[in-house]
Amino acid sequence: MKKLSFFSFIVFFVLFSNLALFAQKGKDSTDAETLNEVVVNATRAKETSGMAFSNVSQKEIKKQNLGQDLPFLLNQMPSVVVSSDAGAGVGYTGIRIRGTDPTRINVTLNGIPYNDSESQGVYWVNMPDFASSVQSIQIQRGVGTSTNGAGAFGGSINVNTLQLNREAFGEVNVSAGSFNTVKANFLASTGLLNDKFVFDARLSKIESDGFVDRASSNLQSYYLSGGYYLKNSFLRFNAFSGHEKTYQSWNGIPEALAKGDAAGLDAFIERNYYDENFKKQILEAGRKFNFYNYENEVDDYKQDNYQLITSWKLNKNWRFNPTLHYTKGQGFYEQFKYGEDLEDYNMKPVIVGETVISETDLIRRRWLDNDFYGAVWSLDYEGEGKIKGNLGGGWNQYLGNHFGEVIWSKFASESSIRHKYYENESVKTDFNIYGKLYYTLSSKLDSYLDIQFRNVNFETKGSLDPYQTFNSSNNYAFFNPKLGLNYVINNSASAYMSYAKGSKEPSRQDFVDNPTSLPKAEHLNDFEGGLKLKKGNWVGEIGLYNMMYKDQLVLTGKVNLTGEAIRTNVEKSYRRGVELQISGKLSEKFSVAANATFSQNKIAEFTEVVPSYDETPEEVNMLTHTDISFSPNVIMGGSLNFLPIKTLEISLLPKYVGSQFLDNTSSGARKLDAFFVNDLRLGFTPKTKLFKELNFSLLINNIFNHEYESNGYTYSYLYGGKITENFVFPQAGINFLTGMRLRF
Repeated sequence: MKKLSFFSFIVFFVLFSNLALFAQKGKDSTDAETLNEVVVNATRAKETSGMAFSNVSQKEIKKQNLGQDLPFLLNQMPSVVVSSDAGAGVGYTGIRIRGTDPTRINVTLNGIPYNDSESQGVYWVNMPDFASSVQSIQIQRGVGTSTNGAGAFGGSINVNTLQLNREAFGEVNVSAGSFNTVKANFLASTGLLNDKFVFDARLSKIESDGFVDRASSNLQSYYLSGGYYLKNSFLRFNAFSGHEKTYQSWNGIPEALAKGDAAGLDAFIERNYYDENFKKQILEAGRKFNFYNYENEVDDYKQDNYQLITSWKLNKNWRFNPTLHYTKGQGFYEQFKYGEDLEDYNMKPVIVGETVISETDLIRRRWLDNDFYGAVWSLDYEGEGKIKGNLGGGWNQYLGNHFGEVIWSKFASESSIRHKYYENESVKTDFNIYGKLYYTLSSKLDSYLDIQFRNVNFETKGSLDPYQTFNSSNNYAFFNPKLGLNYVINNSASAYMSYAKGSKEPSRQDFVDNPTSLPKAEHLNDFEGGLKLKKGNWVGEIGLYNMMYKDQLVLTGKVNLTGEAIRTNVEKSYRRGVELQISGKLSEKFSVAANATFSQNKIAEFTEVVPSYDETPEEVNMLTHTDISFSPNVIMGGSLNFLPIKTLEISLLPKYVGSQFLDNTSSGARKLDAFFVNDLRLGFTPKTKLFKELNFSLLINNIFNHEYESNGYTYSYLYGGKITENFVFPQAGINFLTGMRLRF
């Protein structure tokens, strides 16, 4: 019945949209380019919001877009740290903002929520080369403004693809580089036909072997968009899809191998009962080692996205922007498993003569088949007086089916191919409504008020394996107020301050990984303030933040069987810091941009439990004022740009990330070392009459060949003493990408 009512709403929505659009004919003209921005403006921060944010233009994205995933294109933004499982920025990549992991970063595409509803993470590998269709990106740090989808606890990434191309064009981008990385795409637009219609298209293909052995990626995607524009309104339909097939490299490598610690590596091999053949393999591969060697140890997933976006002007001051969306995802990851217990797969032991065989080698696939659909909207008021505002919200529903299959077994008992050994279904419904008010108190002082109500219902039932049932029903209601002030000191300076409350439900995986202790919803009070300065060609900003958490779900440093981080609630914790930014021209040929974040990220009280696998009792350690995992106290980035001639730009891109703890114990034996990496980028755009644009690019990453790791995990246990295992994800040494863009 839920699907029926939703699709009935779709029919009504489409009919009403078209009637409203045609009713606009003959009315006063509005600049069509501005119409695309109004759809995302309701969820974006403004200068008068009092929030910390950065905008990234299409021009800046193009400079860096040679095949790496979107997080790597944002690497130089304030408080950002990126990582790649395969080590070179293609495949599974991640991004953290102010130390918070991707499940805390709200991502919207044209105002539509993109985070996976269950895990709340964002898998950029499912949308390869999406950056080639992006018009602009806004990164909000902290809670930020109210938006659609999961709550933002570290930041928001608001992506806009709605670009109106008035002129027809075709464009080819080709790039190639280290690790057999190749990217090719084709873009085209009809331009605005009869001042009303436009059609855009992109087709992309990316392949890479990855820095890590066998960590290959085979990615393909398309983007299609058709728009119908009237003088004050438009209707746009977007369809885009990504299909990824990546060889798994989720395990990282032992820390001893990354550091060249021969004694530590020997101890690791001995206590984990690996043989001489394994030792030979790991020493030969070195930092490129991959635990997996089964030929089809892959993650294979396809995701199709559909968006129906409209905007129409109701009268002089009011505009309505409703949007419908639907996403279909389906895929699996395949694994070869040695010596598995047949009963763990709901299979009976095999009897051969008088021998009972209870273990077998097998190949399994774990599937996810899901549907995500809903509607988001905003009603915008743009008055000529002191008041402006937005009323908006959304209703979204997720249907997920998790199940596992055994596709081959050395000893199969009575089972057949594609034997299903677990199945779990879930439904998640997310409703939110928000109101935003911008009020000019005086010629120098602007105020901002934002109130959001969000209701989430999550139900799941079934099994995770033959021994663990997973039935759960949880409902959450959140009230999230936000307010801000912006004061114009003079023509060169302004100051801002804001308060924002964020609330967020646990993810599905939090319930799975903590079956005996139900996770709690988490809450955040975020206080921000800053000073913005502008003098001539120079722009600067000093921002302060104090993010105070209740029941924050923090990373334990451990990972589950699929490589996802395991989290636990802590009653009180905080992130406090200062963010510095400056950019400007040193001369006609030199310009510079720099940012730095200095922070403290602490947990008031944390209980470490070390399990025991011998006769000794488990170890319980009570820790106070300890550091939050994966939260470096220092993050710095920027660029130094040199234009020897108008058609050539040379940029040095430095990035420094301080040391990070792998868990919440502040133990020096469980941390990632600080790293300082420099990239070099060249862009050459010669003048030509043959083409609309011709550009050549060269990106040399890690030019000083620094060995570093930007992600990892740890776990400890008791077995004849306390043993700690650290695993890290090594990033590539010096490597390059070169590309050509041709527009005609």
